[in-house]
Order: sequence, then structure tokens, then C-alpha cells
Amino acid sequence: MLPFSRFVLGHRSIPSLRHRRRQRRLLSISSSPNVPLSHPTYMIWASNTSLGKTLVSTGLASSFLLSRSSYAEHRKLLYLKPVQTGFPADSDSHFVFSRLCSLASLRSSGGPSLSFSASNSVIKSSLPAAIALSGRNSLPGERIPAFCDVSFREESKFLRTAGTCSAELVCETLYAWKEAVSPHLAAERENCAVPDSLLVEMLEKHLTASMEGVFQKESKQDFCIVETAGGVASPGPSGTLQCDLYRPFRLPGVLVGDGRLGGISGTISAYESLKLRGYDIVAVVFEDHGLVNEVPLLSYFRNRVPIFVLPSIPLDMSNDLVDWFNDSEAVFNSLREIMVSTFSERIQRLNDMPKKAGDILWWPFTQHKLVPEASITVIDSRCGENFAVYKDRKGGSITQQFDACASWWTQGPDAALQIELARELGYAAGRFGHVMFPENVYEPVLECAELLLEGVGKGWAARSYFSDNGSTAIEIALKMAFRKFCNENDVLPVRSNTVGRCFDLKVLALNGSYHGDTLGAMEAQAPSSYTAFIQQPWYSGRGFFLDPPTVSICNNMWIVSLPAGMHSGDLYNVVTTYSSRDEIFHKSRDKSDLAQAYLSYISEQLVSFSDKEPSVQIGALIVEPVIQGAGGMLLIDPLFQRVLVNECRGKKIPIIFDEVFTGFWRLGVETAAELLGCVPDIACFAKLMTGGVIPLAATLATEAVFDLFTGDSKLNALLHGHSYSAHAMGCTAATKAIKWFKDPKSNANILSEGGLLKELWDPELVARISSHHSVQRVVALGTVFVVELRAEGNNAGYASTYTRGLIMKLREDGVYMRPLGNVIYLMCTPLTLPSTCRGLLVKLLRRLQQFGEPSS
Repeated sequence: MLPFSRFVLGHRSIPSLRHRRRQRRLLSISSSPNVPLSHPTYMIWASNTSLGKTLVSTGLASSFLLSRSSYAEHRKLLYLKPVQTGFPADSDSHFVFSRLCSLASLRSSGGPSLSFSASNSVIKSSLPAAIALSGRNSLPGERIPAFCDVSFREESKFLRTAGTCSAELVCETLYAWKEAVSPHLAAERENCAVPDSLLVEMLEKHLTASMEGVFQKESKQDFCIVETAGGVASPGPSGTLQCDLYRPFRLPGVLVGDGRLGGISGTISAYESLKLRGYDIVAVVFEDHGLVNEVPLLSYFRNRVPIFVLPSIPLDMSNDLVDWFNDSEAVFNSLREIMVSTFSERIQRLNDMPKKAGDILWWPFTQHKLVPEASITVIDSRCGENFAVYKDRKGGSITQQFDACASWWTQGPDAALQIELARELGYAAGRFGHVMFPENVYEPVLECAELLLEGVGKGWAARSYFSDNGSTAIEIALKMAFRKFCNENDVLPVRSNTVGRCFDLKVLALNGSYHGDTLGAMEAQAPSSYTAFIQQPWYSGRGFFLDPPTVSICNNMWIVSLPAGMHSGDLYNVVTTYSSRDEIFHKSRDKSDLAQAYLSYISEQLVSFSDKEPSVQIGALIVEPVIQGAGGMLLIDPLFQRVLVNECRGKKIPIIFDEVFTGFWRLGVETAAELLGCVPDIACFAKLMTGGVIPLAATLATEAVFDLFTGDSKLNALLHGHSYSAHAMGCTAATKAIKWFKDPKSNANILSEGGLLKELWDPELVARISSHHSVQRVVALGTVFVVELRAEGNNAGYASTYTRGLIMKLREDGVYMRPLGNVIYLMCTPLTLPSTCRGLLVKLLRRLQQFGEPSS
């Protein structure tokens, strides 16, 4: 053995502990590591401390490197200990290193030719740990730096004969502290903190760099073990629970259970904590204490997870536990085989998924002939805002992609909220399962309804009607609105048995609108690609559709674009260019010439419609407030929509806001009604309401609307419903998500005054992108950033594939996007850090600059 050590001490400024704790969640969610899949990599967990994780790691290392059944031309095992306390008196990586050296020396005797080499390194440590390792005493008055980098390395080589079999062990401790306490206490007491993001970054680096150039795609004998510290829910250096800290990697794991009295409960609790966070546990292993804990555990697991029982560990370790490891060899060999086979099966499943998907799935909004198998995205999991995407190249890997379309505009949680929602959903499922809603009440639905009425419905809504998705919420809203219109205009009796007049009812809506894909919702939207005869032969378009003015950023100026039917000499001198977004939304515009022009245009259009179809009544106005989503991410002039709402209210036409897309801080405010400065009679919400983790929708209405459905006959009631109306899991998720979004303690983006989101999109980058030669228009509002590329002919419109190349390049950059024809957009969550949004814009701008040269 040739030990040597090297110390490099350096100072780094670290924030106060209180500040670190405030920043802990922010740091952890920004971490998005890539994980190589060229070789099996497993994490060793334990249900509590001092249960033998390191013994299991050592036994597995011995099985992979020294067992004759695993001999190969070359095999290497990497053992990583990200966090170590009690150093150097206690060093798990040194334990693995020294025991493997002893076992290699003994087991190679009389066996096949074997060349064995091993090394153990400590990458970073606190200064007290470094001083203890060096053997020197700190000088009187010596100032301990806040952070210290220390490198230590010991090596050993054993060569029996110059044979063809070689085994290499690499042990690494990434961060070490002297005091033998929980890592968060050691970090605080030794003034040597490690932010979550830095620890994740370091672990990713050593998972990849230490194995580079060694593993081959088909070499399944090479292996990596990452051993945690303490129990599953023991805190890491920042205080974040380790099961949360390492979640971005989602490495499959082996759980070291507890064979002692009380160990059944602790083992099951640890297992459920890991499963709740999306980990895969391939085996449970524990020491035999004579209590036969495996029997009830096998019953609990129902053969889903194999259980291995190790011989009792002797108290006397004078012979380096060589006899114990020899006695345990069969157990570790069986465990190794399961880990290797499980890894192979996982890779096979991931490789097979694209072809199987192309053969049996039918994707929405997708032309399958335009989707080659190689372009199908295999999503292994998600952690907060990031997809973990499998890439079958260079031996395979899991790479991270930011979900920049917010999974069809539903995605709201970061990694911390995702875990909270998983816990709450599990609680609701365990407590309620599913219960029917009519004439019943339970806590989740009551709390959710109260939050909605005090939040997005504050000041106008009195009732919340629950359904299962945005499209059905729209159809419910139409039923409500038509009842209101008929009652207020004496079209149909509501409270008497007399027969009233019946009219053909239509809606007033905007061109470019989209309100869902159910047949009734489609009737309330203007003709488009979604409603064409080839898609919906029943479509008749039961509405009168106005062309709205739109707003966008061009060359760093906010410009109002008027529809063709609104251009006239009267508007020649009307101001349509603004220097800031605040000017666009300011109520002072209500007194402008443009407001009067809008009113004249709307009035003329309504009169024209009435003249053309005198037997038709407009029974409701339905709009997507501020931004039309599927219609091309168009920002409608808020002044126009406000004038339109006020005019319809004066004519007793009920107002419906479709906030399925725009609600819950999607546009930077809790409800888009705040931006418009006016309220509806009825509004629909979904998507972000539950954080996007489970379907739920709500249609909010005024008390006056509700009263129209009350009476002595059931036939007067709203005869509409769904099996999963107000289901407990959905309401529970919505309650948690809404509270999380609006609380500054959990959402650092919420401004303390007004409950608005801070600006997420960097103004300088927005200006540069809006001035790019290939860009037609830009919209930046709340969590939404939109770019329409200059395009003509077949390159423009929803059917265009013009942006395909650009989209694929951005996916290579770790940004997952889907286009709307020649319109592309970035969408983040209400929790996404402005720095993350800036990074997205930087990548987009770089790719735009490569997209094409200006046309001549």
C-alpha cells in the first residue's frame, strides 16, 4: 500500500445559516444533473443510521470485483460517498477501500490470475477535518475559513500474476466534516456549508468523469455505488432531506432495512418515503437478528421486492470481517445478479419504448407520419420543471430537459412542491379514495372552493361548480350563461309554467379563440384548423366572431395591430405604439381615442350581425382574457376586451372568461381579470389549478347565476355532472398548489405587495430577440414568452413545420418545446427562478442567430 496525502486549504465566503435555509429550496430545484446509463449505478439507502450500509457496499464491491463468477477482462467499481461526517476517525470510503484490499489479497490466492488496484480519495472537507487528518494542531487564534478544499488520496496495488483479469476499485468521498453528527449540524458547527446545487453538481461530475473512457456499452460488470449518510430522511448538509436532495438523479436503489425489534415498521416507512418520491427500489437487505423480520416484510411487499438476509455481524472486527464477508458471499452474489439484470431490463425497456409507442399509441395533435422513431422523446421521469429524458447514445444516458411548454400549460410545481403534492395526493387517496359529490361535503372540496372564491373569484364569484377538465368547464359555463340570458331577456320562462319565446342562441367570441375539443366547446369558437370539416363535420360555429386587435413587441416597442376591418381615416392619428407593457394595461387608455374607436367598431359589428340574422340572439360573450393560447399565443389588446365586456354587460349579455390557460399566475397575476380591470359573470379554471399533476376544473359563477337554477323542481337544476366531479385528490392538489403559489415563503417570485409575480424574462434579452431579423413579433408576460417567426406561404400557420429544426436544436440544448406552427413559445412555472428564464432566453437567442440569414 502506498498512502500519500495532499492538502489545499482555501477560503470561500458562505452566507449565514438562516440565509442558507431560505435559499435551500431555490438551490436544489435549479440542479438538473445528467446520469450515464452505460453501466449500472445504484444508490444505497438505509431505514436508519448504523444499519450496515457500508458493509453492504463493501460486499457488493467484493462480489463485482472479486467473485469468480464475475471475472471479466476488465472491471471497475466506483464507490462514491457524497457526504461523510466523523472524518477522519470514521471514513466509509476508507472502510470499503481497506476491506477490499484485504479480501483481494486472500481471495486471489489459488484462483485465476488477477490484477487488483484500489484507490481512496477525499475531495473536499472542512478545515477541522483536514487538520485532524494531517495530524497537526490548529495554531492559537488561527481563523477557521468558511470553506476549505482538501484533497487526500491513498492507493494500493496487488498483482498475483500477469494474467488477463484485472479489477479496479475507486473510492471517493466528496465532502467530509469532522464532527460525528448529522451533516447539517456538522456543516453549521464547522462553518463549512455546501449548497444543494453544488453537491448535486459535484456528484454528477464524479458519476461521469471517474468512469469516462472505462465503461463499454456491453460491459455490464462495471458498476457504481453511491452510498447515502444516515437514514432515508436524514438531512443533508443544507438541511434538505437526502431523499429529496438526490431526487434529481432518481438512481435505482437498494434499501438496507432493519432486522432488529421495531425494524419492520422502520423499513416499511423508509421504503414508502422513497416510493413516494418516485425512486425504484430493487431489493431490501438487512442483518439477521433472529427475529425473522423478512416474513412480515415479504407479506407487505407481496413479492414485488426481493429481500436478502445477511448473517449476524460479529462484534470483533479484528480480522477485517473477512470471515463474515466470506459467509455473506452467496447473498451478495445473488443481490448483484438482481441489480445487473434489473439494470439490463431497464435499458431494454427504454430502448424498446419508441418503437412500441409508434406501433400502438395515438398521440393528440400529432401527424404520426411526420414523427420518425428517432425523434420520439422517452421521458423516464420528471423532477420539478425538468424532464429526465433517455438518450440512446454513447452507451445511453439520462439527460435533463426543461419543460418549456409546461406540459400543455399545466405544469406548476418545482421539485419541492412536486414532493408536497405527491404526499398530499397519497393522503387524499388513503383517506378518501373517491367519493361521489352530489349532496355530500368533505374537507378537500370545501377548502378548495373557499380558496377559489377568495382568490380568482374574489369580489364577484359566489359559487364553484367542479368538473374534470377545461373543455367541460366551458360547456358548463355556456349552460349557465344561456340560462341567465334567457331569464333576463324573457326568452324562456324559468320560474313559471307558461311557454315563452324561443330563439336561436349563439355566442359572441373572437377570431383565433379556442375553448376546448368537446363538441359543445368547439361550437363556441371561431373556425380554425381544429374545427375544419375533416376534424369535426358537425361543426357549425354557433357564434359571431370579431377580429380583435393584438399587441406584441417589435424592435423593443409595444405595438397594437388593428384588424383589417378597423382601419379607417378616423384612426390615422391614433396612438398604437407604446414604450412599455405598463402603458398597454393602464386604465388611462379608457379615455383615449382608440377606446372610442373600439366602441364604435364593436357597436357597428353587433348591429350588422343583428341585421343579418334577426332571429338569432347573442346568449353569451366568451373570451380568453388577455392571451389566446392555442390560437397562436396572441396577446389581445386589454383595452379592446374591456370595452367589449362593458358593452355586452350593458346589453345584458352574460360574460364568460375562459381562464383555463390564463389563471393562477400564468400571466403574472392570480387571475387575468386583474389585468383587464373588469370581472365576468362566469369563469372557468383548470390546468395550473392543481399544479398540473391531476385533472380538475372549476366553473365559478355569481350568486345571481346560481339563483336561476334554484326552484321547486329538479328540472330547474343544472343537470350536468361527471363521475370525478370535485374528487378529493384533485381538490387536495388544488388547495396545496394555490396556497404554495401565493405564499412568499414558498414562492420567492411573489411580490409581497399585490401578490404579483416579479418579472421573469430579462428585458435586455427580450429586446434583442424582438429585434432579430427572423422574428415577426414577441410577447413576454408572466410565465409566457412567445416568438412568431417571419414566414410566408406554407411556412406560416398552424400546419407549418417551419420551426421543426429550431425546436430539435433547442431540445439538444436541454429545452423541451412544442410549436404552434411558426409560433414558438417558452413557458415556465410561477416558481421558476428569473435566472433560469434568462438561461432559456440565452439558448433561444443563440439558436435564432443560427436559424437563418436575412432574406435579400
